[in-house]
Amino acid sequence: MDLNTINEYLQDKSPGEIVAWALETANRPVVTTNFRPYEAAILHATTAVKNDIPVIWCDTGYNTLQTYKHAERLIEKLQLKIDLYVPRQTAAHRDAVMGIPGVDSPLHQKFTEQVKLEPFRRAMEAHKPDVWFTNLRKGQTAFRDSLDIVTLGSDGVLKVSPFFYWSDEKLDGYLEEHGLENEFKYYDPTKVLENRECGLHVSTSKNA
Repeated sequence: MDLNTINEYLQDKSPGEIVAWALETANRPVVTTNFRPYEAAILHATTAVKNDIPVIWCDTGYNTLQTYKHAERLIEKLQLKIDLYVPRQTAAHRDAVMGIPGVDSPLHQKFTEQVKLEPFRRAMEAHKPDVWFTNLRKGQTAFRDSLDIVTLGSDGVLKVSPFFYWSDEKLDGYLEEHGLENEFKYYDPTKVLENRECGLHVSTSKNA
């Protein structure tokens, strides 16, 4: 079955059914999170099917106080099996050397590599997943609009986004139904603009 056929088959399935489908053949599944808005949904959907799935948290070190508190409450509520990855250099040290460069700065690429891409690569090398659950959704960025529920990465990893076609309003209903909180005071120093792609998903994807 090719990816187009798979995505057509999964379009009318619930997030839980999509997760269960992906786990049928997964040997080393992971779910990634940064505890941004609506991340509680993907964490609930995956752990409801497999409660011991490894949860990779790549923390840039620049999260807000509210996001860290939200993360701790969610980790406790869902009993998440967190595997934390952080940059090799502290935020304080980096701030002294370069600060947080703007997107037009020649230092921005180096900054993104240090706080997001390198920790993520380290996490993926350690876990070597064959299935990667994410909370990517259509409409977030132009690049993400080109993806689908299931995408095959250039590294051979099957990327699965169970909420790909869901709106914010529908996700609000999901969170309310399952008694999950949301958190909107999230800050990503590599993106600045909400509709700007950080590069992590671009570097791991290829066309179906």
